[in-house]
Amino acid sequence: MTLVTLIPGDGIGPEVVDSARRIVDASGAPIEWEPRQAGAEVFKQGLPTGVPQDTIDSISRSRVVLKGPLETPVGFGEKSANVTLRKLFETYANIRPAREFPGVVTPYSGRGIDLVVVRENVEDLYAGIEHMQTPGVAQCLKVISRKGCEKIVRLAFEFARAEGRSSVACATKSNIMKLTEGLLKRTFEEIAPEYPEIESWHVIVDNCAHQLVKRPEQFDVIVTTNMNGDILSDLTSALVGGLGFAPSANLGSDVAIFEAVHGSAPKYAGKNTINPTAMIGAAVMMLRHLNLFDQAAAIENALLCTLEQGTLTRDVVGDAGAASTTAFTDAIIANLGNESASWPARSYRPLKMPEITRDPVMVRPAVRRVAGLDVFVEFGGTPDELGTSMQRLVESSPVELKIVDNRGTRVFPATGTPTDCVDAWRCRFVMRDSAAGLSDADLLTLLSRLAEEHRFTHIEKLHEFDGVQAYSKAQGED
Repeated sequence: MTLVTLIPGDGIGPEVVDSARRIVDASGAPIEWEPRQAGAEVFKQGLPTGVPQDTIDSISRSRVVLKGPLETPVGFGEKSANVTLRKLFETYANIRPAREFPGVVTPYSGRGIDLVVVRENVEDLYAGIEHMQTPGVAQCLKVISRKGCEKIVRLAFEFARAEGRSSVACATKSNIMKLTEGLLKRTFEEIAPEYPEIESWHVIVDNCAHQLVKRPEQFDVIVTTNMNGDILSDLTSALVGGLGFAPSANLGSDVAIFEAVHGSAPKYAGKNTINPTAMIGAAVMMLRHLNLFDQAAAIENALLCTLEQGTLTRDVVGDAGAASTTAFTDAIIANLGNESASWPARSYRPLKMPEITRDPVMVRPAVRRVAGLDVFVEFGGTPDELGTSMQRLVESSPVELKIVDNRGTRVFPATGTPTDCVDAWRCRFVMRDSAAGLSDADLLTLLSRLAEEHRFTHIEKLHEFDGVQAYSKAQGED
């Protein structure tokens, strides 16, 4: 028997999880369920993470989780329990398939949509590193690592191999965010030649969204960063019938968490009307992860037969003639052993998880230099007042003021164009001697001098690695 941690979840969670559990049991899969709690009820008990220690201990033992949707209540609790679980167990990849289903009529019916979004799951803006720079200006750090990029890119190609898919597209906004989004693009282009049998191509993410609406059947696997993937994967689920048909897997090197994409929908809880297909699909993905391919195929075929026979829930056909959650589940169980003639289940083979070093340092430059310093300050005056003041304060230092910008646009020296400024500014200082590097001692002296007249919020060193600039320029900066 294989141990699986079972988290019923909140709202409609217990109903859809029970449906999936009943079907998995009926398939003969050798699963031993270990029920545990997380989410709203745990928050109410005063645990701010929403995830109790006995749940963490269970997952550490089983390494596989089937989880219902978790509510993040308003007014108590802290982080989302969903995010807590993903981060605690470093489930760095979110896998979101979107496939056309029989009987589920959409504007795209008959187009043969069958694609997967592979989303990096722990970095990017969703690292949640936020600060108020001033009382009226907020900042969120977009954290992208070479290690995170390599893990998600390799997994996307390995997933394509496991499912017999022919192409992987990398969707980024690297035309604007050349260092962060660009790191994923560069990593993708370096790794793609290792998978010569799989076509690889890059697409700007806004064009990817456009193309998904215009011609979704051109896509097979899409790999992308965290926030882009969150948005694109919800779009793809809408193409095939909505979130009720959207399963997902959160995969890491040590733990895998399988869940429906939809939320807890508390207003429908206990009414026996909800569509459990997404959770059933998540259970199928779980069985494949456990190499229980026969049982996974049996459940997928039974689901396809049930939909093909016209047994549909209220989200598809409305209240009249809709099957209840339990009746839909019973119909799938009755169809175990049957196969659809026109909607075949896809064949699969074991997924090879990427083997990436645990060393936190992935890139080691031969030469590094600190070429200057960005100092972010709070200031209520004009660009000229701030720029003139900064020039005076650094007159005798090894650095000079290059520019002042406001929200990424140069405002000093003046460009002659109007900029509506806020009270958060970036002052860029560069070495007077272009061959020298800024020492930490000089940096601290500089900050001490600036602090005599200005309130600074944070700093960023201007690095060069192996002679290459490792920072972006402001709009209008030479």
